[in-house]
Amino acid sequence: MKRLLAVLFCILTLPVFASEHAGIPAKEEAFNPGEMILHHIGDSHEWHWFSTDNGHFTSYLPIIAYRPGKGVSTFSSEKLAPKHGEAEGAEYDGLKLHHEKLVTTDGSPVYDFSITKNVAALLGSSILLLVVFTIVAKGYKTNHGRAPKGIQSFFEVLIVFIRDEVAKKSIGPKYERYMPYLLTVFFFIWFNNLLGLTPGAANLTGNIAITLTMAVLTLIITLASSNKNYWAHIFATPGVPVALLPIMIPVELIGIVVKPFSLMIRLFANITAGHIVILSFISLIFIFRSAAVAPISLAFGLFINVLELLVSILQAYIFTLLTAMYIGGAVEEHHDADYQMGGGDGADVAHAPHH
Repeated sequence: MKRLLAVLFCILTLPVFASEHAGIPAKEEAFNPGEMILHHIGDSHEWHWFSTDNGHFTSYLPIIAYRPGKGVSTFSSEKLAPKHGEAEGAEYDGLKLHHEKLVTTDGSPVYDFSITKNVAALLGSSILLLVVFTIVAKGYKTNHGRAPKGIQSFFEVLIVFIRDEVAKKSIGPKYERYMPYLLTVFFFIWFNNLLGLTPGAANLTGNIAITLTMAVLTLIITLASSNKNYWAHIFATPGVPVALLPIMIPVELIGIVVKPFSLMIRLFANITAGHIVILSFISLIFIFRSAAVAPISLAFGLFINVLELLVSILQAYIFTLLTAMYIGGAVEEHHDADYQMGGGDGADVAHAPHH
């Protein structure tokens, strides 16, 4: 474990932290809010933290490119960064960045395996999750049979909530085998939503590739867990006349794929929209160039930012709840409707889900 953390630390600290000082003042360009917003919510091969009158403070990330016939090239993205006052980036080893896409100067194919901003943020948040829940797990062992203490007491409320109010009620008696996935999804989304609200952070859960991966995992787990009762409802929907089955079967099959992918769009759209609204309010200061606009823009921006704190845990909960419901529909048996789930005191809490 310590060796793994050491290797990941070396990868994350490989980029150089550079300050690009101003030399000859460049011609001042008109402020483009759309370009600024897209730059901040998108992925990049460098991690820009902030700017001052003296320059830009940026962490340059590793470029890892594979070209058939030429092998693997590894170097810092600083070599491809535009110089001060230049719009286009530099060329190095036959490679260049075109709108943050790595391309070759001769048009030959290249496969980009670089550590981008989102990849670095993913590694960082994964390490944070491992550290936090390793401490929580040790707390459970140390305080077995006693009241939780410290960080364990904070997270136990959320863990019990996901177990009792999400997994048990949505999946039924087979909920335990899916708890690791549900807890991972919930805390991964929540942590990265919160980290995305910090200054200079990456928009990880606002990246559709991340939400797509989680949607595919949910789809795979749902289909792998499905039983004959689940497929019987797809191909012979109860209460539907036989004449309508040729219409209903394609609709049900499409619904199998559409439902998990709605999770992808919902999370991506909500998180990205929140960042865009906040940056739009901040952009008003630079558009109007008036000190009178600043208090209003900052007030609305702060309000949306606080609202995003609620949205961050709400979106994690919605994604986890719908995932549990989809899994519950796949594993439900005929006798599950009679299943009564007990709480900590043995009381009946809820019935298993109906398909």
